[in-house]
Amino acid sequence: MEERNFFERLVDISPGMEIWWDSSPVVFENWCKKILDKADPADRDLLQTQFSRMYDKDNPQDQLFRGVTTNPPLSLQAIQTNPAYWIGVAKDIVSENPGLDREGLFWKLYKTVVKAGSEMYLPLFEASGYKEGYLSGQVDPRSVFDKDAMIRQAEEIAAINPNVMVKIPGSKQGYEVIEYLTSKGIPTNNTLSFVLPQLVDCTDSVERGLETARRNGVDLSRWRSVITHMEGRFGNLGGLKDLAQEEGVELTDGEIRLAELAVFKKAYKYLLDNDRSSKMLACSLIVGPTVDGENRVWHLEEKAGANVVVTCPPTFIDKVLFLPGVEKISFDKDRILEDIPGKLMEKLMRVPYFERGYAEDGYTRDEYNTIPALQRTAEQFSKATDEMVDFAGKCLG
Repeated sequence: MEERNFFERLVDISPGMEIWWDSSPVVFENWCKKILDKADPADRDLLQTQFSRMYDKDNPQDQLFRGVTTNPPLSLQAIQTNPAYWIGVAKDIVSENPGLDREGLFWKLYKTVVKAGSEMYLPLFEASGYKEGYLSGQVDPRSVFDKDAMIRQAEEIAAINPNVMVKIPGSKQGYEVIEYLTSKGIPTNNTLSFVLPQLVDCTDSVERGLETARRNGVDLSRWRSVITHMEGRFGNLGGLKDLAQEEGVELTDGEIRLAELAVFKKAYKYLLDNDRSSKMLACSLIVGPTVDGENRVWHLEEKAGANVVVTCPPTFIDKVLFLPGVEKISFDKDRILEDIPGKLMEKLMRVPYFERGYAEDGYTRDEYNTIPALQRTAEQFSKATDEMVDFAGKCLG
């Protein structure tokens, strides 16, 4: 096992890159224990040292993880790691709020998980001068098309702690909410975004919100904006391979990864060229492909040199740390600025789903809610949220 892991080496050559933890911080200690338990005994001391560099409450300015992304489904996972404790928390909430129903308990319980996680990153938030150490708390995924509900929820979430950033979906209604929240100086993370038109719309909405905020004298010292590209979901959940086959185009898994990266790279360059205030965030990353018998992580390798956020769930970090041959992977400086091969782009442009997703004007705002990846992701997140509501219901007795 290498002294400095894959993620640390990537950051070393990528000024401004931030690695974020894609789960509730309250599960980090338990995750470390599980990894150590399964690791080769000879690697445990090295792993423990690496874990201490990932999250360091005593020296937060030096730690690897610079922020956190969460949502109700991830908060449910946190609860499931220690159900007895969270049942006790839920019962305390009920005793303090007589007459609370299951939906009300769910929401208060969710905000409690957000608060616990955000407090773990407050030291980094303060040490960085309010630039890092944010935790993203998402509005209820079941409200993805309800502007008024999202605004109410967003304001509640933002009030939890000064380092809480609000995740807003890339629906038609979502961009109206992002512009509004930005005008109030509330930091945002645009989630459920898959195609270039959404990413461009988000940064435009943010700039309009900033204009309003500055005109009204709003304090922006604790504000920032990240725009999430759900890469693996654009390809896999969006059905890129099947849609390509319908056009007589056969795509390998590696070509699908490059298709996802093509959209991300174009958005990244758009923000650079237009001097935008937002920062790209990559999520839903996938390990692979295997090339000539060698394991690769193209979703990260192709971002070498990028001033972006990369959020990684525990399962993804686990896979990369123990990926056979991971120590052989080297990084090309400024790889983020290298174009996807022209021949592959010609092939991809024969697929309408990719062609529209790659064009700045490929979708109108009115069409965002029809994007397959958005619809399917919203359904998955809503179902997981319902499970958390069920947990709350059981706590009511």
